[in-house]
Amino acid sequence: MRHWWDTFDAATDLALIGWQHLREDVAMTSDLDCFDVAVIGAGWAGLGVSYYLAQAGLRHCVLERSRIGETWRTQRWDTFRLNTPNWASMMPGDRYDGPDPDGFMTRDAFVALLEDFAARNNLPVETQTPVSALTFDGEQDKLRLETSRGVRWARNVVIASGSLNRPRRPQAAASLPLGLLQLDASDYRNPTSLPAGAVLVVGSAQCGGQIAEDLVRAGRTVFLATGRVGRVPRRYRGRDIVFWFTRSGLFDVPRKEFVEASGYIMGRPLLGAGRTISLQSLSAQGVVLLGRLIGIEDGCLTFAANLEENVQFGDAVSTRIKRSIDAHIASEGIDAPAADDDPDETVAPRLPDPPIRSLNLAEDGIASLIWCTGFEGDFGWVRVPGVLDARGQPVQEEGITAQPGLYFAGLDFAFTRNSGTLLALAKESQHLVGHLLARHAPTYQRGLNSSGP
Repeated sequence: MRHWWDTFDAATDLALIGWQHLREDVAMTSDLDCFDVAVIGAGWAGLGVSYYLAQAGLRHCVLERSRIGETWRTQRWDTFRLNTPNWASMMPGDRYDGPDPDGFMTRDAFVALLEDFAARNNLPVETQTPVSALTFDGEQDKLRLETSRGVRWARNVVIASGSLNRPRRPQAAASLPLGLLQLDASDYRNPTSLPAGAVLVVGSAQCGGQIAEDLVRAGRTVFLATGRVGRVPRRYRGRDIVFWFTRSGLFDVPRKEFVEASGYIMGRPLLGAGRTISLQSLSAQGVVLLGRLIGIEDGCLTFAANLEENVQFGDAVSTRIKRSIDAHIASEGIDAPAADDDPDETVAPRLPDPPIRSLNLAEDGIASLIWCTGFEGDFGWVRVPGVLDARGQPVQEEGITAQPGLYFAGLDFAFTRNSGTLLALAKESQHLVGHLLARHAPTYQRGLNSSGP
C-alpha cells in the first residue's frame, strides 16, 4: 500500500535527502537579527516542527503565548484522556516503552510529555511570548512578528497555534436567560464546578459524548442534544481501533477524497478513551437523548424529530468501518480473532417515549448548558493577504500557503484523515521542513559553490 508520504515531489525529496549535506550551510545566516524560521505555538505540532528544524540545522525560535502545551492545560476537563493509545501518542523520535501501551494518557501526563520532549531535545522555546501581529515586509522579503518582547524577523514562519482553539456557538445562544450558566466544552472542568440542577449538553461528537458521560457518572441529570455523528468501537477483533486505522490505511485517505465541493468535511467519529461510547450506551447510563437543537425562544428550546436517525447513523458508520477492517484482514491474510459483541454497541437504547421535542429551562430544572458545537482556529493576528479566508481560517494546501515562506502545521484534515493527530505529526512536519529547505536550496547551493577553493 502506498501512502501520501511515498509521493513527495522531487524538490521535497531532494531537500529531505540533503539534510545532512546542508546542515552547516543552512545554519549560517548573514543577518543575525533574522531567524531562518519562527514557529508560533509550542503544542505538539510546533514542537514536532521544531524537532525537524533542529535536525536540519536551521536557526529558529518557537514563540509560545504562555506555557508549553497551554491549550491542553486550560481547555481540557479534569478527567480528559487522549483517545489514541499510548503507543500511538508519541512525539517524533520517541517510542513508548512503558507498562501500558494500550492505555490512554491523562491531560496532565500529556503536558508533561511535551515539556520533557522540549527539554530533552533542547528546543528553542520562548514561553510567555504571544504574537500580536504577523505581517510581510515586501522590501526586505521577510516576515515581521510583533510580540510582547519586541519585533522578531524571520525568513519563514510556521503557524502551529492550533486550528481548534476557539469555540463556536450558535448566535441564538445570546438570547438565553442570563441566569443560565453557559459554558463551552473548553471551559468545562468537572461536575462539581456546575451549579445544582440538570445539565444540557449540546453536540454529541467527541467532546459532547465524553462530557455527557463524565456528568452522568457523577450522578448529574443530563440531557444530550444529538447530531449526525459517526462513532467507532474502542477495540475490534483483538486490537485497539487505532491499530486497524493505521494498519489498513483508513487514516491515510487524502483530503481530496473526503472533502465535499462546498468545503464541508464530516468530523471524526465519536471515540471514547478506554471504552466505546455510543448514544445507546449513554442512554443506558441515564443520559436523556434529544434530537438536534433547532430553536431557542423565551427560555424554551426545541429539538428536531431525528433522534432515532442519529442513533442509526452512528451505528451505520461503525458497521461500515468494521466491514472495511474485515476486508483488510481477509485480503492480507491476518490472523485476527473473530469479532466479539461490544456491550456498549449492542445495548438497547433507552429513548424517551414519547420523544422530547422541547424543554423549558426553568420548568425542567436546567441550570447549566455546555456547548459542544465545534471549534475553529483563532488567527486574527495573521495579517498577510491571501492567507485566511472570509471566515478567518487558513487557506492552504498540505500546510503550504500562497505566501512564500508561510506555513501552517497541525491543521485538522490538511493532508489526510490522519492530519491534526499525533499519528501524522512526524510525516507532516518532515514534509513542511523539506518544502522549506527546497525553497531555499538554490540560495544554500550558491553558498556552497562560493565557499569552495
